[in-house]
Amino acid sequence: MKISGGLTEKGVVVGNCYDKYGSRNPIARRLIKGFESALTELVDKVKPSNIHEVGCGEGYWTLRWLEQGIAVRGSDFSEKVIELARMNALERNLSPEVFKIRSIYDLDSASDAAELVVCCEVLEHLERPQDGLQRLQLVANPYLIVSVPCEPIWSIMNIVRGKYLRNLGNTPGHIQRWSRSKFIQLVSRYFDIEEVRKPVPWTMLLCRCRSRLA
Repeated sequence: MKISGGLTEKGVVVGNCYDKYGSRNPIARRLIKGFESALTELVDKVKPSNIHEVGCGEGYWTLRWLEQGIAVRGSDFSEKVIELARMNALERNLSPEVFKIRSIYDLDSASDAAELVVCCEVLEHLERPQDGLQRLQLVANPYLIVSVPCEPIWSIMNIVRGKYLRNLGNTPGHIQRWSRSKFIQLVSRYFDIEEVRKPVPWTMLLCRCRSRLA
């Protein structure tokens, strides 16, 4: 699978810095397995008829769901990373048309809504995460799964493995840093939180849009 490897666009790091899903490091593989299990279980709990992955990066999850026969689309602000996602789709003989260039700040209820919106590893990159959450309110019809790195655990683990030491373990492109409690507090301003998952070193939430509750 093609990844960005730290590409930047408009001064922003896009996609994944390394192929975390294809890592051969046993510790990294165990951590990613925990993330994958948590996300898969939450998606299975919702049983959505359609999914919109916001901030899809190189398309790993969008393509995985597409292969499972779920109606899915992926969006990302980056032209470079969407190009990679489309190339990854073609390599799997899947339609590249499921991917489109779209900033989270430009999401529109008329064209971007889905029964389940997935927004994983995105908000920590945003200068205006509150605005991003407000946009997610418009398109989550009614469910949202959102995840971010759990701080300071994330940075400490980076330091332990000798990464990003000059930035005290902060991954390039991460401009927001939340503890689990602070992230829950933030998201609960915009959504009802139905379930909290804690796959180390992430915080993952299954949410429901209040405006669509019966």
